[in-house]
Amino acid sequence: MFRFLDESDPSNLTPDSFYTTAKHAESAIAAVYADARFVGDGAGIFSSNWQLLEAVTGTSTTQTAQNSDLNNLYSLSYDANTLHIRNWWRGVYKLIANANLVLENVPGIDMDEAQKNKVLGEARFLRAWGYFYAVRLWGDVPLITLPQSATSEDFNPTRSPQKAVYDQIVADLLAAEGAGLSWTDESGRVSQSAVKSLLAKVYLTMAGHPLNETARYADAASKAKEVIDNAGPLDLFDTYGEVHDETLNNMVEHVFSLQYNDEVAGNPMGNMFPNFQPVTYRGPSGTGSTVPEIEFYNSYEAGDLRAVDREGWFYSSYYTNGSGELFDLGAPYIFKHFNVIANGTFGVPGTAKDNLNMPIIRFAEVLLIYAEASNEAGGPNQDAVDALTRIRDRAELTTRFLVLLPKLP
Repeated sequence: MFRFLDESDPSNLTPDSFYTTAKHAESAIAAVYADARFVGDGAGIFSSNWQLLEAVTGTSTTQTAQNSDLNNLYSLSYDANTLHIRNWWRGVYKLIANANLVLENVPGIDMDEAQKNKVLGEARFLRAWGYFYAVRLWGDVPLITLPQSATSEDFNPTRSPQKAVYDQIVADLLAAEGAGLSWTDESGRVSQSAVKSLLAKVYLTMAGHPLNETARYADAASKAKEVIDNAGPLDLFDTYGEVHDETLNNMVEHVFSLQYNDEVAGNPMGNMFPNFQPVTYRGPSGTGSTVPEIEFYNSYEAGDLRAVDREGWFYSSYYTNGSGELFDLGAPYIFKHFNVIANGTFGVPGTAKDNLNMPIIRFAEVLLIYAEASNEAGGPNQDAVDALTRIRDRAELTTRFLVLLPKLP
């Protein structure tokens, strides 16, 4: 008589066999964080996915012509076949899919409840973050909140109305608010302040076109004010150089960032560097595939520190090979994400390891969200003026406001 061994392959992991320990929960949420870095992945020669959000704005142009997909973005002649768009669609929905796996399977794991709640809160934030991009880029999109397989009833889902997508985003963020997350987190994980900041931005977006839910202005102002009034270690950096100082990752002004470490994935913003000019330790390098339109650069107010060479976001000169003699670049270039530690500064060669994070939410944006939302909700008020003035003060700009009062009878 023959008997056959019936045994599962322990090396063949499935959702049923994997989600059994706290370590599995942590590994699963780490995968979702890693998925978020699709924003910086390559999109063909001399291009990255993040350029989808920049190239179509009219504020920049390119000094390279090798990437037809990027050229299509700049000429506003893109379609569903454009690589950047396909990469964003796939990237967003991969992130959502893995967040769904966490939210479906981690609740059943026998682990510390506080740790479990934090993992679930992070997953809800990241799913909301993904859907917030999707709904702004494409409007009505498939709303998928459960893990999918070939046997799922909605394996080929239809698009859901934008209102339903925004409602899910809000629901996820409200749940994340109650997940027991720390106020800030220097490790780069989602924090309570990040949740509230993103919720404020979502409310502000809902108040405008196409939903036009104007009552959301007050909600946005209220949520942003929670962050401003209870800022703790959150604040504006004193200088713009500190914004792109890798030693200050996840601190002070950085509310939430995509995490980069050269051992795993280096900072992906090199496509902003001047076109094959010797501004780094590599010598002539950079692709110049995102450079500012001169009209946009000139739109900065006179004296705005952000437009001052080697003080703000734009440099018109730099050091040869990153650390040598100063030379003229011939035009202003975007140095907002230029890491002087990695690439070099005068007399100090670069380390060649770009560990600078990609900022997604900064405290400066929270102040601007509050100023706009508060003004729209209740008209001009001193708190809104103060929030805007903090931004302008750092840029060394004088802020003057004229309030028109009704004529007395």
